[in-house]
Parts: sequence; C-alpha cells; structure tokens
Amino acid sequence: MSAPVAKGSSLTHLDARGAARMVDVSDKPDSDRAAIAEGRVIMTAATLAVVLRGDAKKGDVLGAARIAGIMAAKRTHELIPLCHPLLLTKVAVELVPDDTLPGVAVRAEVRTRGQTGVEMEALTAVSVACLTVYDMAKAVERGMRIEGIRLVEKTGGASGRFVADEDVP
Repeated sequence: MSAPVAKGSSLTHLDARGAARMVDVSDKPDSDRAAIAEGRVIMTAATLAVVLRGDAKKGDVLGAARIAGIMAAKRTHELIPLCHPLLLTKVAVELVPDDTLPGVAVRAEVRTRGQTGVEMEALTAVSVACLTVYDMAKAVERGMRIEGIRLVEKTGGASGRFVADEDVP
C-alpha cells in the first residue's frame, strides 16, 4: 500500500522556527471542495441486533450517531487545533448496519466552497459518529472496536483529487 504525501515535503502548520501556526489561506482562491471519510464500529451480532431493534437504553443509536457526526463536522475548528472555521454547504453522515462485520459502517461526505479543504471535517464526523455508537451501545458490550477511520476521497484545491487505496481490511 502506498502512502501518498501532500504536495511539498514540509509540514504546513509549523513556521520557520518550528512553532505551531494556522496556515494563511488568504491568497488562495475559493474553489469547490469535498471530502469523504469512513470508519466502522465492530461489535457482536447480539449487540448489532439490539442496535437494530432500537432496544438500547439510550435510544435510537443510529439516529443519534448521525446527528452527532453532523454536529461534530460543524465544530471541527473548535476540536482540532489550527483548523479554520468553515462555512459548510453539505454534511451527510450515513450509518449502515453490516452483518458481515458484524457492526456499523460509517461514512461522511462534507462539502464547501472556500479556500481550504474539508478533510478534517469529514474525519471528525466519522470519528464522533463512531464514538456515539460506542457510547450508546456500551451498556450491552464494552468490547466494541472502532476501526478503519480514514479519508476515502477529497477533491478541490491546489492539491487536486485524492482517492485512497481500496486494500483496507
């Protein structure tokens, strides 16, 4: 599996002295930008059945996780240091029960028109949605695993399009 590296070999969030900084994007043109991220929550078949029946003590696991993911994407700049606050034009979080895992596959798509990308917003949406599934179902199973959170695709901006390799277990 290859490990694509962003354009340039330096870390953009460090200045010449190595101090952390927010990247100056003021000279970058606005462009349409999108990102898709994914992850999954692995659980026993019995726990998945509880989630699907809606019997979890805390309520609708998938509905709550969807809303949590959307809210998290909108607040990424408050959670991840040095992220720019963005005007998001779309945040969609999909949770799909999967008997073959068993568990829940989570996917987020985020869009904006602006000077910087939305990869962190998509990854944050997936992360928080997965954490919410865990939180709401932990009374049934504490051994659930959150796995495979990654950027699947991004478009827009100077670095162009990125599509992840499909060889993820």
